[in-house]
Amino acid sequence: MNALTEPAEAKPSATARPPLVRELLLVVGLFLVYKFGRQLVTGHTNEAYRNAGRVWNWERALDLPGEGSVQSLLLHGDTLAHLANTYYATVHFPATVAFLVWLYLRRPAHYVWARRILALLTGAALVLHLVFPLAPPRMLAAAGLVDTAKVYGPSVYGPPQTDSLSNQFAAMPSLHFGWALMLAIGLIVATRSRWRWLWLLHPLVTLLVIVGTANHYWMDAMVATGMLGIALAVIHLPHRTATTAGRAQEKLAPAEPKENVLVGAGR
Repeated sequence: MNALTEPAEAKPSATARPPLVRELLLVVGLFLVYKFGRQLVTGHTNEAYRNAGRVWNWERALDLPGEGSVQSLLLHGDTLAHLANTYYATVHFPATVAFLVWLYLRRPAHYVWARRILALLTGAALVLHLVFPLAPPRMLAAAGLVDTAKVYGPSVYGPPQTDSLSNQFAAMPSLHFGWALMLAIGLIVATRSRWRWLWLLHPLVTLLVIVGTANHYWMDAMVATGMLGIALAVIHLPHRTATTAGRAQEKLAPAEPKENVLVGAGR
């Protein structure tokens, strides 16, 4: 065969997108395991309050700023408190789902990486919830904080004694903050826009909201950050994305030498 009839060399294929049905089952299954698993510590009320006192004292020993310093900013008016409660109630889960959907459609390699990290972080958080139940600062009398969701609304929690849909004694680590930080990191490494660093505003606002609404301690976010760091160290970032794999291959591959054409060879 001559060069005109030989098949062209296949270009390296982009990262295969995982089957959609399998991914939906994995995500839904993880969510259900997490929701049901949290119920296992619902009755550990006394232990949760004792741990809350310990965390409060640890923060004071570390000279961390009081959670009340953030909450005082929200209590200047009903509007700020209501907006913070709305952010806490409505942004956390939809933003994470939108993040995974976008990665699945546009960055399959980064999607698999991010999904694995979120699964590892969530599973580790569930274990910590089981062994270290923790009442949030809004329930701790020593903190002197206002339950802003109860006073200003909206609230996602009912009375702890009758709330069968969520475990309110699972403050540490804060998955609100852990997921928000992973969302920002995932979008920063998966995109190339000069504005991508602005995604860090999401975990920053989330941190101020979870502390200001008295749903979490500073240490809840610190522990979530440490656990996410371990997950990032264990599960490595993919080397190429679906959109850059071809370009990288083209830049790295050496050019093939052209065949010498002999003058008169066809005669």
